[in-house]
Amino acid sequence: QVQLVESGGGLVQAGASLRLSCAISGRTFENHALAWFRQAPGQERIFVATISWNDGDTYYLDAVKGRFTISRDTAKNAVYLQMTSLKPEDTATYYCAASPFAALVAKMPGHYDFWGQGTQVTVSS
Repeated sequence: QVQLVESGGGLVQAGASLRLSCAISGRTFENHALAWFRQAPGQERIFVATISWNDGDTYYLDAVKGRFTISRDTAKNAVYLQMTSLKPEDTATYYCAASPFAALVAKMPGHYDFWGQGTQVTVSS
């Protein structure tokens, strides 16, 4: 059974940092893109960052460029999202996901086959 399990969310003040982790079990994701999406209450789930499992190429939502860093550890079968200079507008549930499409094009939820259950990030002003 394939599982993606997120952790690391929490309540922080604006300007703080958090590191989200996504532990993958049941398979490996060679030739896939791994991504982080987020969804705020009443809003659509949107792409935040994606990474190519094979070569590590990364792509980001403009609003998080320079503040967030996505990475993967192929030995640990895990993906991470380092978030710095957090803002109240970053408040959302963050989801880890895997797509068979290339990271360059995999920016929509419909491109992703596997999802975690999400972890809540709340940033207070």
